[in-house]
Amino acid sequence: MLTITQLHHPSLEIDSWKIAPGDSWCVLGRNGSGKQLIDKVLTGTLKDVAPSTIDNRFPEDTLHLVSFETQQAVYEREMKLAANDLLADDEPGTRAADFLPADKLDDPLVDTLHLRHRLESPYRLLSTGESRKLLVARAILTGARCLVLDNPFDSLDPSACAALSSALSEATHMGIAVILLLSNRQDIPEWCGSIALVAGGIFKVLGKAHTPEVDAAIANALSSEHLPQPDWPESALELTDYPHAQLVFLNSVNVSFGGSAVLRDITLSIAPLQHTLITGDNGAGKSTLLGLITGDCPQCFSNDVTVLGHRRGSGESVWDLKHHMGIVSNDLHRRYRVNCTALTAVCSGFFDSIGVYDAVNEHQQAIARQWLAAAGLAGREQDRLQSMSYGEQRLVLIARALVKSPLLLVLDEPTQGLDEINRQRVMDLLETLDRRRHSTVVFVSHRRDEHLPLFRQHLHLQRL
Repeated sequence: MLTITQLHHPSLEIDSWKIAPGDSWCVLGRNGSGKQLIDKVLTGTLKDVAPSTIDNRFPEDTLHLVSFETQQAVYEREMKLAANDLLADDEPGTRAADFLPADKLDDPLVDTLHLRHRLESPYRLLSTGESRKLLVARAILTGARCLVLDNPFDSLDPSACAALSSALSEATHMGIAVILLLSNRQDIPEWCGSIALVAGGIFKVLGKAHTPEVDAAIANALSSEHLPQPDWPESALELTDYPHAQLVFLNSVNVSFGGSAVLRDITLSIAPLQHTLITGDNGAGKSTLLGLITGDCPQCFSNDVTVLGHRRGSGESVWDLKHHMGIVSNDLHRRYRVNCTALTAVCSGFFDSIGVYDAVNEHQQAIARQWLAAAGLAGREQDRLQSMSYGEQRLVLIARALVKSPLLLVLDEPTQGLDEINRQRVMDLLETLDRRRHSTVVFVSHRRDEHLPLFRQHLHLQRL
């Protein structure tokens, strides 16, 4: 059993909390509420905490944390190996299978989490959801006694969510304590035993899950609020400035990696204001499809792809096209490792860069501040991006995508890591954008509550 009593920290207060083997907890909190400090408490990495406040810790090697930050750390390690030429030309990096005990590769958990077909893939080519499931599998198969998971269901398709939930429920029956740090009450699983809430740095145990009293307390803490919408930037282009009938045209495209087909014979046409929703299981090729549009997938040049009036491979400048695009994706978030301010990160959207290396004028800074305010981050302009929570970083990147009022807004699971109120803020921004009749949205989401009426076209991809 782990017992926390009278924990006092400048950013977190916990009066009393007890965790026993086999317990299941959901700790709810908004972005920036202090929820992410909970994992530091449990792992013993939170500084300025009196040792006497925490008794009977789980042994260090049996407590496993899986969060966006731990996934990012593994990803950066793999990218560093490639960047430093520590890998041979024919070496793709650490395989997914190498993260698991060699004698556990045939464990049913690998199939439960739908990882069997990805065991030979390098980690850095896994999707965010796949890499998270892999780290969960590693924790369970290496003898974890306590699992701490930060928003584990984000970026997973419905079947993958059900599979992970089932695996975690089974883990509690094996005596593993499972603690879920969640931003949305919709993600609370049926098997959850107890609920706690973090608000303003104060941790409070609410009681047993799925009781009227606890549900009411959660609803009160996470209730929606009126979110004023910003004025549209004066520099926005008019849709009438766009001379073509189509923004995007993919004609029978095919994409393969390592001999395995990812997309086969996909045709997609997007006209101005034809907001398009793209869905599909994890691994169905949704992000690859978006990469064909943005130019981030090199195979766009070997396919019949026309974007913003330019056939890919006809001599057009990738950067000229990206000048009219706003992009939010898990890959961009993973690659945005520059330690800059929130304002600088938003301003980088004017230049389609990671960080800013050109002069930013006062008008651009004013627009960037406007979009930070629209994203709920007014007054946070000088905060260091890397010191912000994952959800707050995501809001910064959404503001970055909107800052130049792009003709084409490509959003690949943009609300990952966001709490309920900030998720609604993004949905409101999209509805305002639709009313303004300027940007055309291409939107990938697994969440059914994000399938807004404004989407005039829906493409569902099947995994090959």
